[in-house]
Parts: sequence; C-alpha cells; structure tokens
Amino acid sequence: MKQQLVFATNNPHKVAEIQQQLGDRYAFLSLQDIGCTAEIPETGRTLEENARLKARYVVDHHGRDCFSEDTGLEVYALEGAPGVDTAHYAGPQRNAKENNDKLLSALGDRKDRLACFRTVICLVQNGQEYFFEGKCDGRIATYPTGDGGFGYDPVFIPDEGNGRSFSQMSTEEKIAISHRSRAMVQLEAHLKKQSDVARPTA
Repeated sequence: MKQQLVFATNNPHKVAEIQQQLGDRYAFLSLQDIGCTAEIPETGRTLEENARLKARYVVDHHGRDCFSEDTGLEVYALEGAPGVDTAHYAGPQRNAKENNDKLLSALGDRKDRLACFRTVICLVQNGQEYFFEGKCDGRIATYPTGDGGFGYDPVFIPDEGNGRSFSQMSTEEKIAISHRSRAMVQLEAHLKKQSDVARPTA
C-alpha cells in the first residue's frame, strides 16, 4: 500500500513534479483532497518560517501529519529579492507573467544577474519538525524563453542547464537539477529511514 503524504499546496504543477520524482511509492494528498479550503497565512519573514506555518496549520486544524514547502527566487543584485515575496512579487494576485515582468524591469540592463532558487521543506511528523533545503544556482535572463514549467521558469537559467531556461527543459531535465527536487531527495531519504526503523524485524 502506498504511503499517503499530505502536501500543503493546491498548486497542481508542484504536485505533478513531486509525484513524478517520487513515482508510485507515495500517494500525495493536496489541501483540497483533505478539505482544507482556507487561505493559509504566509506571514513569516523567511522561507523556513512560511514552510513551518503551512505545515503546522494542517496538523493543528486537520490532524494530519504534513509537509510544506516555500520557495524563493533570490537575485543578488536586488539584495535577495523577490525572496520570501516570490509568489506575490507583483501583487497578491500571484500572476506569473506580472512577476516576471516586474523582475526584468527591476534588473533593467544590469550585467550582474546572478540568482538562485531555494526551497525549504518543513515536515511535521509525529509531533516532530524536520527541515530540508535545496538550492539551484543560475542567472536571470534578459527576456523569457520556453513554453514549459511555471512561475519564473521562463526567466531563470540554471548553471547546469547548458544556457537554457527551466521553461526550455523537459520535466525530467528540470527535476534532475531543480531546487525543489534536491529538497525532496532529502525528504525522501528521511521518510525511507523512518520506514526502515518502523519495519518489524523477523
């Protein structure tokens, strides 16, 4: 039987990426799947705080162990912005095109376009909290390219992408190097270790 994991998101792109990465070993339940329709507040000042807030909300209000992630695009020339405001950089509407347009406008014709994507996962399991972090270094393009992915993928060119944006890569290629997948590898290792400990011996 597949192990069920509640993932505190309603973003189908994130669920699909993680499901593809972990395959058939786990069955993911989204917020919608467990009947959580609330707009969970993300009032933390760091990615770690926001990830914890979302995971704790599910545990406290729905009684389910849960993991949550918060991801930030950190552009060094902009002093780390958008950072914790990545999803709503251009406003509460969380519009990807508007976020990308604002970012490109903020950078203008700067030569220094180095950036990184960072994902922090918070898992609340049996009352304990665990944190896992993944990072992908790269730079911001001068204009969007590609048709795939979501969010800032059209303007983020990872160092390991042979000059292509995330949007120009297949899902498999992105998973191999992305910040989220690197954090998920650590989560998966933790879950496997916990499962091995819990498994009865002959």
